[in-house]
Amino acid sequence: MSEQRYYATGKRKTSIARCWLLPGEGNITVNKRPADKYFHREVDGFVLRQPLNLTETLGQFDVMVNVRGGGDSGQAGAIRHGIARALLEYNPELRGVLKKAGFLTRDPRKKERKKYGQRGARARFQYSKR
Repeated sequence: MSEQRYYATGKRKTSIARCWLLPGEGNITVNKRPADKYFHREVDGFVLRQPLNLTETLGQFDVMVNVRGGGDSGQAGAIRHGIARALLEYNPELRGVLKKAGFLTRDPRKKERKKYGQRGARARFQYSKR
């Protein structure tokens, strides 16, 4: 292989992102589409660039991502997690900076399951006294 590639997997909610960092000029591709075309909200684009901005490597890598499952917010979080882990593959000395920002921790929050005899996870059916 002629060029070095750095790979990592990121997860958030029910989304799984496979991220590759390739030396380049800063293009971010999500499911074979530019990130700004893939994500409709500006916030999601900002979220996935956070690890690159923090480590000042934004223009150094082209990021190629395959992501599936979940919605826009979960996918953006999964990509952020994956990029942060891939940056560790590139340079283990970035660990302190990324860990302090909380990008290496897999966010454990998921949707709580619906319980039987209830309308939702915690919402009850309406009570009728008469």
